[in-house]
Amino acid sequence: MRLGARILKTGIAIVLSLYLAKLVHSPSPVFAAIAAILIQPTIYRSYLTIIEQIQGNIIGALFAVIFVLLIGNHFIVIGLAAIVVIIINLKLKLDKTIGLSLVTMISIMETPGGNFIQFAEIRFSTIMLGVFSAFIVNLVFMPPKYEKKLYFQIADTVEEIIRWLRLSIRHDYDHHQLKTDIHTLKENIHTMEQFYSLYKEERSYFKKAKLEKSRKLVVYRQMIVTARKALDTLKRLHRFENEMLQLPENFKQSVQEQLDCFIYHHEQLMLRFIGKVPIPPASSETGICLNKKELFDLFLVHQREFVGENNPHLFHTMQIVASIIDYSEQIEHLDILITSFHSYHQNEVSIEEENRSGS
Repeated sequence: MRLGARILKTGIAIVLSLYLAKLVHSPSPVFAAIAAILIQPTIYRSYLTIIEQIQGNIIGALFAVIFVLLIGNHFIVIGLAAIVVIIINLKLKLDKTIGLSLVTMISIMETPGGNFIQFAEIRFSTIMLGVFSAFIVNLVFMPPKYEKKLYFQIADTVEEIIRWLRLSIRHDYDHHQLKTDIHTLKENIHTMEQFYSLYKEERSYFKKAKLEKSRKLVVYRQMIVTARKALDTLKRLHRFENEMLQLPENFKQSVQEQLDCFIYHHEQLMLRFIGKVPIPPASSETGICLNKKELFDLFLVHQREFVGENNPHLFHTMQIVASIIDYSEQIEHLDILITSFHSYHQNEVSIEEENRSGS
C-alpha cells in the first residue's frame, strides 16, 4: 500500500481540526475531526464541497433545534428528525452532505439542557471548524498537479499499446498475455478520463493561463481519443490474428509498414508536445509515411479475389484496414492540434519526469 498525498492530507486535516477545536476550548473536538476527513481530490471540488457542507450542516442544525424545542429529544423523535433531514437534503440535491447533516443533527439533539441553543451553536461551530480545516489543508498542502499525472498516464499507456502493436503486426507475441494486457489498457484509458476531468476542474486565475489551459484541454482530449483508437486497432489485430496470417505477403508487408509509420508518428507527437522533439518545418514531407490511399488501394486489389463470395476473411480484413485508417486520421488531427498549440505557446509545456504516481 502506497502513502499518497490525499491520505497524508487527511491526517493533517484531522490534526489541524483537533488543534483548533482545543484552541477555542470546544467541549467536543471529536466532531471537528469527523468533519475534517472529507478531503477532495481538487481545490475546486473542495470549494464546491464546503458550500454544500455549510448548507447541509445548517439544515441538520436547524431541524435539530426545531424538533427539540417542539417535541423533545426522545430517540424516536431523533429518528423522525433524521428522516426529515434526509428528505430535505435529497430535495435540495445535497446527497453528498446527508451524512454530515445527520452527524450535526444527532450531536445537537443528544444532550439538550438549559442552555440548549448555546449548546447547539457550539456543536455546529465545532463541525464547521472541521470542514474549514479540510479546505485549508487541501488549499495549502501539496496542491495536486493533475496535468502531470494526466500526461504521464497517457504517455505510459500509449507506449505500452505501441509496443504491443509492433509485436502484433509481426505475430511475435503471447496471445493470452496480450488478452490480459488489453483489459489493463482499457482500465488505464478510464484512468486517463478521470485525470482529464480532475485537470479540467482546476481553476486558472490569469487570462493567459486560461487560454493556454483551454488549448491544452483540446490537445489532451485528442490524445485520449487517439490512444483509444490505437487500442481499438490492437484489439482488431488480436481478434483477427488468423486472418492477418492468411494475407498475401505484399499486402501484409504494406500493412506492417503503414502501421509502423503511424505509431512512429504517434510516438514523435507525444514527445513533441513536451518539447523533446522539435517541430518539423512546414515543408517537410511527413505525409509520405501516412499513405492511407496506398493501403486502401491494396485492400481493394485484395478483395477482388473474393468477388461474389461470402468470405468472412474479407470482412475481417476490412475491419483491420478501417481501424488502422481511423487511427491514422486521429494521429493527423493530433498533429494539427499540437502544431497549433506550439504556435501560440512555444516552449511553454514543462513536464518533469519526477512524481509519476498519483495521490
